[in-house]
Amino acid sequence: MHSALKNAEDRMKKTIASLKDEFATLRTGRASAALFEKIRVDYYGEKTPLNQVANISIPEARLIVIQPWDRSLIGEIEKAIRTSELSLNPSNDGKVIRIAIPPLTEERRKELAKQAKNMAEQSRVAVRNIRRDGNEELKKALKDGELTEDEEQRASEELQNLTDKYIKEINHILEEKEKEIMEV
Repeated sequence: MHSALKNAEDRMKKTIASLKDEFATLRTGRASAALFEKIRVDYYGEKTPLNQVANISIPEARLIVIQPWDRSLIGEIEKAIRTSELSLNPSNDGKVIRIAIPPLTEERRKELAKQAKNMAEQSRVAVRNIRRDGNEELKKALKDGELTEDEEQRASEELQNLTDKYIKEINHILEEKEKEIMEV
């Protein structure tokens, strides 16, 4: 396998991983600890990820319980959640913060599905750009005499197969996310 193909496949895998991470932060009607991955809490002057200052658990499908390791952080954590883009309303009893995940409105579901489609499209564009870079690398290898025309042709076809495979995977991941978003 030519290094251009190996490099392209590695980059395509990273694109898929990145899309999955982005999808994890999209709020659906289900409780998920991944929703809070982008939330930072002011911890002694440092913006610290929420999961580094508290335990996040999901006792029920629509309930999240956040237990700070340091109780004095409850106010900071609540503030960080309230000011986030999640549109959630946390409440606390002095020990833990509870967040009920309200069912999504039809309008909000459509909005999230559209966001997911845009994220997936950006990933498809990234995969196609990786294919273009790979093809340029293969043409250069042909010009430099590292590959024969047949080898370059085969590698180029293999690169197209990789591209098709990863685009298909992106579409599958999007389909799953849309199902999850539209679930009432």
